[in-house]
Amino acid sequence: MELKKPWQGRFEKPTLGEVEQYTESLSFDWRLYRYDILGSVAHCKMLAECGIITHEEASQIIEALGEVQREIERGEFTLDPSFEDIHMAIEHRLIQKIGDVGGKLHTARSRNDQIALDMRLYLRDVILSVREGLLNVIEALLKLAKRFFHVVMPGYTHLQHAQPVAFSHHLMAYCEMFRRDEERFCDCLKRVNIMPLGSAALAGTSFPIDMSFTARYLKFDSITRNSMDSVSDRDYLLEFLSASAITMMHVSRLAEEIILWSSSEFGFIELSDAFCTGSSIMPQKKNPDVAELMRGKTGRVYGNLMALLTILKALPLTYNRDLQEDKIPVFDTADTLLSTLKLLSMMLLEIKVKEERMEEAAKTGWILATELADYLVTKGVPFRKAHHIVGQIVKFCMEEGKDFEDLTIEEFRRFHRAFDETVFNVLDLRKAVDRRKSQGGTSWSRIKEVLEITEDYLKEVRHNLLNEKSRYGL
Repeated sequence: MELKKPWQGRFEKPTLGEVEQYTESLSFDWRLYRYDILGSVAHCKMLAECGIITHEEASQIIEALGEVQREIERGEFTLDPSFEDIHMAIEHRLIQKIGDVGGKLHTARSRNDQIALDMRLYLRDVILSVREGLLNVIEALLKLAKRFFHVVMPGYTHLQHAQPVAFSHHLMAYCEMFRRDEERFCDCLKRVNIMPLGSAALAGTSFPIDMSFTARYLKFDSITRNSMDSVSDRDYLLEFLSASAITMMHVSRLAEEIILWSSSEFGFIELSDAFCTGSSIMPQKKNPDVAELMRGKTGRVYGNLMALLTILKALPLTYNRDLQEDKIPVFDTADTLLSTLKLLSMMLLEIKVKEERMEEAAKTGWILATELADYLVTKGVPFRKAHHIVGQIVKFCMEEGKDFEDLTIEEFRRFHRAFDETVFNVLDLRKAVDRRKSQGGTSWSRIKEVLEITEDYLKEVRHNLLNEKSRYGL
């Protein structure tokens, strides 16, 4: 059967071949085929229920759509650019199979609301997968934190030694970030799971359709309220790209620390060979390429967000062909984010932690200076004065090549008479960590609380996610 464009009736000349190549989207929107067919089945059932087509016609169409899907999945479907997009390609094959009956499927809908539907269905599945990936990362961090619960490391500000902290506390900081990410995607899903089909080209349809039927069949929570907004809205895609960019920023921060920690200068961890590569010229090299690429791919995800913001920034209502360009940024971000989260959770579980080196580093740089200042405060010295006094002690130690533990009580008292023998009690690294008992602090008891809270959170969210995936047939 000769391919005819659905809009060919008012044109005298065929589309230029170069124009077909320039305007086609089939090369990338083919991945929406399952959603396009699912939406078509729902639409077809609704048309039959409303008496717009017969139930016999609906059965023919649905059976043929199933055959088309199997052809695509077996690799027997020809992705001809002249089809323009996945919608036309499927419709053309449908009409090839069952003739004019297949042409009735497009009654009361447009490619404008069709693609809006497909993208929402696609993104719903992606978000559920992203949330699962985030839970896996949180679980990996949790396991690492439990395994190395009592390891002490330097805490940093400005990448300088600041105060000692538990390594588990440091890891759980990233759990908080990824937990917020999971919540953001969960919230994003509320604005994704809204049914647009029935908005047609921009003004709705004169056919007596039942959008509630379609929404129920496709498991949408609600229906869009304005047909013009429905076909032109891409806010939900922007929200997904924004949440993805924030998540990748968190990944990149963790990746940067992994890169630093695995360097010779830090020597805190060793990455598994499975997540590193070598050098083509330097035999000794073991490069943290996976972590570096995670850091690098973050910029790509940022770019995808900026690309779609730019595409949308001056578009008048309603549908414009510019919106075809929304898919590549979204697809690329989804692929990048999902693969990154998968590798990150795997990489974390295989990290070798060098406990002695971490704790050794935590003893350097007069890292217990704040402990000394706090000690003086307990002796009645105002904090600002205590801060100044300890600063002078640090300067003295630097000049003398000493640590705090090397000082005698006489040397301490040279700086303030409030010092007594009890000062040496605050110079124990582990006790210093455990003194930080304020909520969210690095004391062992507080970390244990957070570990338990995070375990409960994982159980609850995994259970909810399993129910959600089951609801959508995943």
